[in-house]
Amino acid sequence: MAQVYIPGLLRELTGGRETVEAEGSTVRQVVESLGRVYPGLAERLVEQGRLRPNISVAVDGEISSIGLLEEVAAGSEVHFITAIKGGRCARRS
Repeated sequence: MAQVYIPGLLRELTGGRETVEAEGSTVRQVVESLGRVYPGLAERLVEQGRLRPNISVAVDGEISSIGLLEEVAAGSEVHFITAIKGGRCARRS
């Protein structure tokens, strides 16, 4: 099983757990597994068959460019990373 690191904003869905285990040989299968155990989590990660625009995934320390298609080995570490949006940069004179 993969060790999955849950972003702070989504931990309410895992009972506050920072890490959980999930089965799957691709990120998509890991997300589906998470959705079965933690209702609502898959919907917060995936939209219309793709990772949501504000979510990135890293497998074993490498940010994936292929998202849900990325392969996951038994014992892999999977990190879902949420982008921080908003705010404005102050303009310097």
